[in-house]
Amino acid sequence: MTQRTSNASPTGNNGGALPRQRRTYTIGELSKMFEVTPRTIRFYEQEGLLAPERRGQTRIYHEKDRVRLKLTLRGKRLGFSLAEIREVVEMYDAMPDGNTRQLERLLEILADKRANLERQLEDIRLMQRELDDVEARAREVLTRLGAQPPAT
Repeated sequence: MTQRTSNASPTGNNGGALPRQRRTYTIGELSKMFEVTPRTIRFYEQEGLLAPERRGQTRIYHEKDRVRLKLTLRGKRLGFSLAEIREVVEMYDAMPDGNTRQLERLLEILADKRANLERQLEDIRLMQRELDDVEARAREVLTRLGAQPPAT
């Protein structure tokens, strides 16, 4: 991770204070940090989820980009679509400490994800019962034919 010095204070007046340090990251550093490929990071940039500073061909990522990448990867892990991730990330940008609307929307998305998972679990259970039935009938027929069914 690289350190960059900025002499400007948030008010534009340094007033003799020590220079403020701003962390920056290369694409390789973020790749290693989050165990993703640079191509993945470039994809999220292309999708508008990251907006690194450019110096020629070099991408310079700031703390905001690191946080956005972290939120994006967490969202993907939870099964969020890119549109849902973008919505949450944009709300985060508008109010980094969270606000009622952001948290309510996040809870709505989580409830939808949970409901989808419950439906998928029920579908899987149904499919397992159907497989069990087919397997039992196949074993029964093999036994009637005098063959030894394979062990399960």
